[in-house]
Amino acid sequence: MGLKTLNAAKAADLDKDLMSTGAYSIDQLMELAGLSVSQAVFKLAPPSAMPRVLVICGPGNNGGDGLVAARHLFHYGYKPTIHYPKQSENDLYQRLCTQLKNLDIPFADDFDHAFKETDSVVDAIFGFSFSGEVREPFPKVIEALENTKLPVLSVDAPSSWNIETGPPEAGPGSGFMPKALISLTAAKPLVKHFKGRHFIGGRFLPPSVAKTYDLDIPPYEGIDQIVEVDADGHKL
Repeated sequence: MGLKTLNAAKAADLDKDLMSTGAYSIDQLMELAGLSVSQAVFKLAPPSAMPRVLVICGPGNNGGDGLVAARHLFHYGYKPTIHYPKQSENDLYQRLCTQLKNLDIPFADDFDHAFKETDSVVDAIFGFSFSGEVREPFPKVIEALENTKLPVLSVDAPSSWNIETGPPEAGPGSGFMPKALISLTAAKPLVKHFKGRHFIGGRFLPPSVAKTYDLDIPPYEGIDQIVEVDADGHKL
């Protein structure tokens, strides 16, 4: 049996259900997502070998997940830097930024310099709702991710990829294949095009909701918030 996936519409519906009948707040969901992202970074690039991590955040919820992950990474012993060129004025995102500034985590405006001074990268730019063309100021960023040899972890989707059809045929991201992907709550259809390490994070999903959306809850171990799976969804 292949890995079960959620398309963009179903993923949005699931989030709505979690925040209505599930009684979760957006803050809680973002905190849980960012925690999962941070654990995937730890598996991919442990701080003992790669302490510097650049977290690139987009303007939406995917970027918020990155901000949360950066806070956890700091407490794991990493030295995170944030590149957040289109900051949201939403109160939630502003509070997340304040939490990071209170830890003296730097916000880098100069992307090129920050990119040269890191050991790994978290791609938290665009998530499952992205479609269309990559707009400024992100084409240069995605081209850098596309050409780097650094380990890159993409959050829910490699930025620039269509959630259904995968990488664009041309332009920024057409050759982008990050070293790892973390799918939040459930994998998205684009995973059939993905060739790297694949983690699933979402150790909070009620079994009743998983049943409604025909999802398999992966076999998380111990206190892990993530599980690494193969192309068929089997735990590695």
